[in-house]
Amino acid sequence: MLLLFDIDGTLTIGGPGKAAFGAALQGTFGTTGPLANHDFAGKTDPLLLRELLTAAGRGARNIEAGLPRFWQRYVAELEARIEAEPVTVLPGVHELIGALAARDDVFLGLVTGNVEGGARLKLLSAGLWHHFPIGSYGSDHESRNELPRFALERAAAHWGRAFRGRDAVVIGDTPRDVECGRAIGAATVAVATGRFSVAALRATGADRVLTGLADTRAVIDVLTTPR
Repeated sequence: MLLLFDIDGTLTIGGPGKAAFGAALQGTFGTTGPLANHDFAGKTDPLLLRELLTAAGRGARNIEAGLPRFWQRYVAELEARIEAEPVTVLPGVHELIGALAARDDVFLGLVTGNVEGGARLKLLSAGLWHHFPIGSYGSDHESRNELPRFALERAAAHWGRAFRGRDAVVIGDTPRDVECGRAIGAATVAVATGRFSVAALRATGADRVLTGLADTRAVIDVLTTPR
C-alpha cells in the first residue's frame, strides 16, 4: 500500500509559508495581490501565484517572465524564516509516521501543492522529511489532479515495483485532496484537521473521514483498509 500524504493542514500547521510567499511576491512582482484574504486550501503553489497575480492585474507574459526569480526567492525567504517560526506538527503525526515507516507492507510518499523546495523545508522543520523518500509537488504541475501520477511513477522507480492508482491511498484535509486521489482511482482518507469539517469532507465522497491522526492504532487500521 502506497500512502500519499498532504502536508499543510494534514501533517503540520503554521510556519512562515504565507509570509515568505508574500515577501517573494513583493520582491519579484512589486505586489502581493489579495494575499491576506485569498483561499489557499488544497491549491498548488503555482496556481496560487497565478491567481494572486491575475487578481492584481498582471498578464500571463509578465507572470511567466518572473517565475524563475520568484521560486528562488520564495524558497530563500522560507529558509530564512523557518528556524524562528517552525511549523507545528499536528497531534499524533510523529507517532503515526514513525509507526508506518517501521512497517514493511506500506510505502510512504507525498502529494502536496508545495513546490519541492518548500515541502522539504517544512518537513525538515517538522523532523519528518526523512520518512518520505518520494513525492509529487506543486513544482511538477499547476493542477493538483495531475500530481498523484508523478508520485506513482516515482514510487515505482524508487521501490522497483509497479504501483497503480488502486494501490494508493491519498490522505489530506481538503476536498481538493480527495478529488486528486479519485483522479487516479486511489482510495481517499480525508482528515478534519484543517478548515473543513467532518460533514464537509464526507460530502466530497471520501472513502473515509477522520477527525484527526492522534489515535495511531485506529488511524493505521483505516489507512491500511480504507475502503
